[in-house]
Amino acid sequence: MKTVFFDIDTQNDFMLPSGALYVPGAEHIVPTIARLNHLASARGIQVVSTVDAHAEDDPEFGSWPPHCVAGTLGQQKPQSTLAGQIIFSKQVLSCFDAPGFAPLLKELGADRYAVYGVVTEICVRFAAFGLLETGKPVSIVTDAIRSLNSPEAQKMLDEFAGRGGVLTDSQSILSLHAGA
Repeated sequence: MKTVFFDIDTQNDFMLPSGALYVPGAEHIVPTIARLNHLASARGIQVVSTVDAHAEDDPEFGSWPPHCVAGTLGQQKPQSTLAGQIIFSKQVLSCFDAPGFAPLLKELGADRYAVYGVVTEICVRFAAFGLLETGKPVSIVTDAIRSLNSPEAQKMLDEFAGRGGVLTDSQSILSLHAGA
């Protein structure tokens, strides 16, 4: 069974306290994300890392402060999380709305997905629910996500589980794929 890991928007502007749109506590999940990405690389499991890549005058900045401007330090991923993954740049909230994503998903030919990253109730939500639409099993790694709005994030996780998604943790994912 072919699994693909989706590392959603774990970029310096979101993950580090000095970031332009810091997600509180996100720096604490960087080691977990690094372990997941490095295990995947070592076991031949494909990781797709989505990243925001905004222009300096991006329309999204009408709703959110400027963040992840293409080519800046804030747009980069923490070095420890890099492990040979596919980096998929997007200028929209949902990777499913980004040009080139549908063909990539088809090319990957996954049987199941594991999703983690930030922000739980925004971009992780779009990715997880979009992947559920493929009809394949989808897990969210709950100790490798962070939110901006805890009640909204919990509501999203409840809805995800109600639609057949699986809530798991990194130890379960790491154990499942330890001998892959």
